[in-house]
Amino acid sequence: MSAGDRPGARAALVVALVLGLAALLVVAVTTPWDVLPEPPGGRTPLDPTAGLSAEQLARAEAFVGALRPASLLSLLLGLVVSALLGLTPLGGRLVRAVGARVGGRWWAQVLLGVPALILAGRLVTLPVSAYAETVRHRYGLSTRGWGLWLRDVAVSFAISAALTALIVLAALWLVRRAPRTWWAWAGLATVGLVVVGSFLYPVVIEPAFNRFESLPAGELRSDVIALAEENGTPVRDVLVSDASRRTTALNAYVSGFGSTRRVVLYDTLLERLPDEEIESIVAHELGHVAADDVLTGTLMGALGAGAATALAGWLLSWAPLLRRAGAESPADPRVVALALFLVSAGGLVGTPVQNLVSRQIEARADVHALDLTRDPEAFIAMQRRLASTNLGDPDPPAAWHWWFGSHPTVAQRIAMAEDWQRLEGRR
Repeated sequence: MSAGDRPGARAALVVALVLGLAALLVVAVTTPWDVLPEPPGGRTPLDPTAGLSAEQLARAEAFVGALRPASLLSLLLGLVVSALLGLTPLGGRLVRAVGARVGGRWWAQVLLGVPALILAGRLVTLPVSAYAETVRHRYGLSTRGWGLWLRDVAVSFAISAALTALIVLAALWLVRRAPRTWWAWAGLATVGLVVVGSFLYPVVIEPAFNRFESLPAGELRSDVIALAEENGTPVRDVLVSDASRRTTALNAYVSGFGSTRRVVLYDTLLERLPDEEIESIVAHELGHVAADDVLTGTLMGALGAGAATALAGWLLSWAPLLRRAGAESPADPRVVALALFLVSAGGLVGTPVQNLVSRQIEARADVHALDLTRDPEAFIAMQRRLASTNLGDPDPPAAWHWWFGSHPTVAQRIAMAEDWQRLEGRR
């Protein structure tokens, strides 16, 4: 039986195509493809070293050289395990086996089967993750003891397993209640979940991993609040995260909306960066707020999630695919492993597009930081300090950056700041 023979399958495919095209249209219209005009005389040539010393470059290259193979291996192992469980009856058997221990009801199979499937993937990749943590320890980037590392792994697994199990349970309930149109209702619910998740993340998920305290009164706090006011996006508070419990990396971000919006600074920033460089980082993050990047990203994510759900409705109506997974219908709990594989594969395929958009958005935020602070020297010094401390490759291989790079390279960001200087007549 073909996918089109099943009731609602053709409609699901049409909706997936329409929503997918709508998502691409939003991407095309809202992505800042040209963030800075070309200055007279052309763009500043990229310096692959980004001004870092030979010693700093050698250390960063050694670090990423040790970490990149582990990252690729973890990605491939996770995908292989997901495919093995989702494209063979193994996943369905596992779901049924764990559910049988508590009566075998369909909802019990889902609530226990989803964590079991996720745990299988985590256990296979755990040794690689441990090796990667060892590398971060070796280069001084991680400060976590193994107890805290295991705690973080466990908390991450628990949150992921619980949320995924509840989402899958709701989806399977819809399949059973509305076998022809479940994908439409699930798509609407997924869109709502993306939107709600964007609002709840800073107050629900972030505190599970870090503690936050208000930045004490002082010049830096006053300057950050003044930057936010000048940006037209006042913040509720300026918080300090206890990131040093886990890492020596430097970072800051703005999270939340409206009354929950706050600037968060890693405590490592306060220890290592002068105030003007911290303010440059904050100005970059405020650029995302000024441009409503989170809201736009939420819209893109909602459209993409709706399209993916409709596409899943079409794929899960294809009898040969169901037979391969050992499931009788989309309502069969044994279909769960197949659904999780489709989500993983779809996410991997969409990664280059997401990162292409992300790089442009980050570049726009860089320009915003320069416009807001009017301090390109601090911006350039900050980029070099981040690259040196976070052990980032200032000029990674093109293929790697195209697929995995969510930000412009350090070399690109410094060249852009120099272009900004020339446009502003600062040289």
